Amino acid sequence: MTEENKKYQEQSLFSITWPLFIELSLHMSIGIIATLMLSQYSDNAVAGVGVANQILNIAILIFNITAIGATILIGQNIGANRLDLARRLARSSIGFNLWIGIAVTIITVIFCDTFLAFYGLEGEVFQYAATFVKITGLSLVLEAISLAFSAVLRSHGYTKDAMMITVLMNIISVIGNIISVTGIFGLPITGVTGVAWSIVIARVVAIFAFIYIVNKRLALKLAINDFIRFKKSDIQNLLSIGVPSAGENLSYQFSQIVITSFVAILGSAALSARVYILNISMLCFLFTLAIAQGSQILIARYIGAKQYERASERGIKTLKISMLVSLLTSLLIAIIGDKLLNVFTTDPEIIAVALPVLWAIVFIEPGRAMNIVLMGALKSVGDVRFPVIIGIICMWGLAVTLSYIFGITFGLGLLGIWLAQGIDEWVRGLFALKRWKGKPWERKSTVTKFEN
Repeated sequence: MTEENKKYQEQSLFSITWPLFIELSLHMSIGIIATLMLSQYSDNAVAGVGVANQILNIAILIFNITAIGATILIGQNIGANRLDLARRLARSSIGFNLWIGIAVTIITVIFCDTFLAFYGLEGEVFQYAATFVKITGLSLVLEAISLAFSAVLRSHGYTKDAMMITVLMNIISVIGNIISVTGIFGLPITGVTGVAWSIVIARVVAIFAFIYIVNKRLALKLAINDFIRFKKSDIQNLLSIGVPSAGENLSYQFSQIVITSFVAILGSAALSARVYILNISMLCFLFTLAIAQGSQILIARYIGAKQYERASERGIKTLKISMLVSLLTSLLIAIIGDKLLNVFTTDPEIIAVALPVLWAIVFIEPGRAMNIVLMGALKSVGDVRFPVIIGIICMWGLAVTLSYIFGITFGLGLLGIWLAQGIDEWVRGLFALKRWKGKPWERKSTVTKFEN
């Protein structure tokens, strides 16, 4: 084992996870801060941007197809002491994501109004959503490349560097939000337009930062050829992991679009309440996402090194920690829910709709933790089709179907819709637990074969 490989094997879950936690906190806080700032500007702006972000999130999930594959395969090859192949995969993932980003950017900007029409938005809400999508959509290609760079850094264990770039993006975005909404120093109030442009500027700065850090940490200098010619086997291997892995997330986003259309039936108060609750509930599963991603990196390395028992134990330990933290965090949020909601809005109708839902997340979040941690662990060992199959069946058979039945047919409103999604999370989590205990690596070829 080389000294470089030994360094990767000795990394602890804590050393990888704490920067991920801060990075994810900052990523999520960009949305929360933007929502908070816009709530002082207009509740219709909040509703419009909330819907717009669902469309943009689908685009970002498409970019994650390559990023997910890169994180897992680079990690497995690092564990197997094949560092040269890990570096080649890094180049391929960055170059390939550039072209995917260009294609998605063009489609998103051109067909923006068509996508938004599905939600049945009208008036100001539609205009705010369209403005946000068209402006931020221009920078989606930058987000595609950034996700690839971030995956490369994370898989090599440089999570602190990715975190620092996110800190820089946050600072730029927050300053832009303040200027756009408050008109500080006598500058014009630009609202949604200004908030959107601040995101674009933050992404531009992030690209230059990533190029510098990747070159410094990995000595990975990119040439024009890396963006034009790819090794066919590398792209096939990336997609063989990434497509099924991202399929689960894509299915989730599409199901959320349908569920949002149900919320729209309930009225603008429910639509705004949903956006506020989504931002608040992020606090519940933030730790779960961080520890799940850190565990995923380590499990991929253990599988590459054929340390199967170590991988199994890591998955179960991570599960126990994440479920406990999720339960305690969601309970605290429910107890102080009225105070949290008052930070975002003083509209009594919106608060009345949202408060019961905050108590519902106490039931939902431990199930979500089980789902996130173990589905991620299964992907790390190469069991990539199971999560997407179970995900599609449960999201559409349970979350979407029961959301309409509970929320619209039974008249439970937003609370019914949230309970339906909780049932979906728990069922998928229990399926994942059974699959993990069955030790899927014993019946699958988990380390992908590469051509030299």
